[in-house]
Amino acid sequence: MLEAEKVVIKVDAIIYCRVSTDKKTQETSLQRQQEELKKLADLHHLKVKKVVMEKASGYDVDREGILDVLHTMKEEKISVLLIQDETRLGRGNARIALLHAFHKENATIYTISHQGQLQLSESDSMVLDIISLVEEHQRKLHNAKIKRGMKRAVENGYRPQQNLKNQGVNSGREKKEAPIEEIVRLRHNGLTFAEISVTLKGFGYNISKATVHRRYQEYQDSAQSLDKTKEI
Repeated sequence: MLEAEKVVIKVDAIIYCRVSTDKKTQETSLQRQQEELKKLADLHHLKVKKVVMEKASGYDVDREGILDVLHTMKEEKISVLLIQDETRLGRGNARIALLHAFHKENATIYTISHQGQLQLSESDSMVLDIISLVEEHQRKLHNAKIKRGMKRAVENGYRPQQNLKNQGVNSGREKKEAPIEEIVRLRHNGLTFAEISVTLKGFGYNISKATVHRRYQEYQDSAQSLDKTKEI
């Protein structure tokens, strides 16, 4: 009786190669990285969907190539990144920042230096854990601020069900226009511009503290101009 052939399902991956200068010798390094990473992909049954190569300093985090990698992995649900070693991701703080970014996307990183999955040092793992912990506490703090602002606004007479137009219908564009009457009401009830911004965001308005302040100032200027007109 013949044994059934084993079917190997290949996981999608992206190859990322980087050198720091435009020297001709570095061009050879890029090609060598790509060739070696394709072999690594074959070794681990990975299907290379895209190859990104760039010449940029590893100390810069806002590199076009690496940002393209992050965007593609997120949009196309690609879970594996192939690099020569972790210094190709970046150096210094940029390396940690990018390791954290890929960790948030649940990406698995394979390197030639490890001939498999990247093995982080104990210190790097500890730093990434701390960053994740800080982010989680920042998120909780932000949500607590929104909740506090909304509670305070409601206590001071704000009724979102009466003041949000077309709630739940064509949401987005309609809600981006902050109602000046609510800004004025909340301001008169003692909320700061920052608290008004957070409160309105909780109710669906995408508005910054600076915009709240500007709208309120425009309202005051308009009111003053109207008063002067009446005096004349």
